[in-house]
Amino acid sequence: MKRAFVFPGQGAQYPGMGQDLFDQSAEVRTLFSKANEILGFEITRIMFEGTPDDLKQTKVTQPAIFLHSVALAIVLGDRFNPDMVAGHSLGEFSALTAAGSLSFTDGLSLVSKRASAMQKACEANPSTMAAIIGLENEIVEQVCAGIEAIVVPANYNTTGQIVISGSHEGIDLAIEKLKAEGAKRALKLPVGGAFHSPLMEPAREELAAAIAAAPIAIPRCPIYQNVDAYPQTDIDVIRQNLVAQLTSPVRWTQIVQNLLNDGATQFIEVGPGKVLQGLVKKVDRSAEVMSAEI
Repeated sequence: MKRAFVFPGQGAQYPGMGQDLFDQSAEVRTLFSKANEILGFEITRIMFEGTPDDLKQTKVTQPAIFLHSVALAIVLGDRFNPDMVAGHSLGEFSALTAAGSLSFTDGLSLVSKRASAMQKACEANPSTMAAIIGLENEIVEQVCAGIEAIVVPANYNTTGQIVISGSHEGIDLAIEKLKAEGAKRALKLPVGGAFHSPLMEPAREELAAAIAAAPIAIPRCPIYQNVDAYPQTDIDVIRQNLVAQLTSPVRWTQIVQNLLNDGATQFIEVGPGKVLQGLVKKVDRSAEVMSAEI
């Protein structure tokens, strides 16, 4: 049996997240206290007591999901025994930290810088994303390529489900054209900007220096990275892919297919929610999926 531990990205947050981990583990309480110090604000209070809107702010969402995921991996102890790991977007940082490639402090610092840089890029270039359901990847790619305004595939989430990202004009045009091509659904998402698109270039440049300076070790098992969906253990490649990730699509469908091809028989989601379990099941109904349980 090969176990793939997978880590969720933005959108998996919920009010009260992490409270159970905090209550049950002294190690987690220490970790959460350290997180408040590193971030310079009481993220644990927002996680435990905040509203959905409080948790939607990028500067809160990303560290909160990272913190929840890494704390859960720590609480699992010997039961965190991956043969391979992967993370969706932000989840790649959680996966690298849980797999020993980044320290908790360095991982959280990078996530905080990433969230801040993305927030700034969103404010500088008003933009959005949209979910497209029921079309082949190639059709979505061709339609986006034929539009002059900025619009690109951003998340290959599962079979027949792609999220596109771009300027408001580009997204509006793409939605119109993709509906004409037969999309079952094409709807804008309530997000702050065009993640994983060229509009994140200022954030990529800002984060590149931080990633270059961060100590990164060889992970305990291969990490299947968003940019190319291939298993990586080479530190230089991991570093390059982390930087490129901000302006490149998340190839989650391809990651799941590669994990399956490489023998993964069990997918264990480490973090808030069950989003990734649903995406894995849509790629392969026979896959065994579960949440990490404390």
